[in-house]
Amino acid sequence: MDRLDQINTFNRLIRVSRETIVGLKTYENILIEANKSLNLVGNSTIKQIWIRHFLDSAQVIDFIDKNDNILIDLGSGAGFPGLVLGIAAKENKIPIKIKIIEKSPKKIMFLKKLNQKLRLNVEFIKENVLTEPVLLDGDVIVARAFKPLQTILELIHSKARNWRKSFIFQGKTGESQILQASKSWNIKYKQRASITSNDSFVMEINKIEKK
Repeated sequence: MDRLDQINTFNRLIRVSRETIVGLKTYENILIEANKSLNLVGNSTIKQIWIRHFLDSAQVIDFIDKNDNILIDLGSGAGFPGLVLGIAAKENKIPIKIKIIEKSPKKIMFLKKLNQKLRLNVEFIKENVLTEPVLLDGDVIVARAFKPLQTILELIHSKARNWRKSFIFQGKTGESQILQASKSWNIKYKQRASITSNDSFVMEINKIEKK
């Protein structure tokens, strides 16, 4: 799919203003340039940014509402999904604050540069959420291409406060990860088919308990 078709597909499925498309084009340009030195996204996906990264990230915006005050993105990397959700929230007039947790100083610098251009309601936390005492205090937690489900559940259980829902992006190994995690956890969740890949889905987790 060429770039114009990707943009049209994004716009058809997410329905955003011209201003938001312009913002995402700015994101795209800065990302492509930074990727030459930072390796933010795989080279195999660089020409499919609008579908593989922007659309994939934005697909959960319909499940975030105006009662959600803080969204925490675990290990955001190139800003997926947190920064894209910040753009979509601004478009939809959802006054949610995005907290992006990323351990890499270089990636934090990249994300801050993007945020200066896009003027989003985003806070950046340069911490390793796995090893440092970071408190995850927010309504919504998201994780995309971060860690295995078992690790994410342990993080939420031990460090999250006041959360109401978590969105965990799953790929080909998602079903086996759920099966493995279910041996240790009772998980209340909804499984939502991905709009970008037939073998991917998003878990919306509403409650977890250790067995």
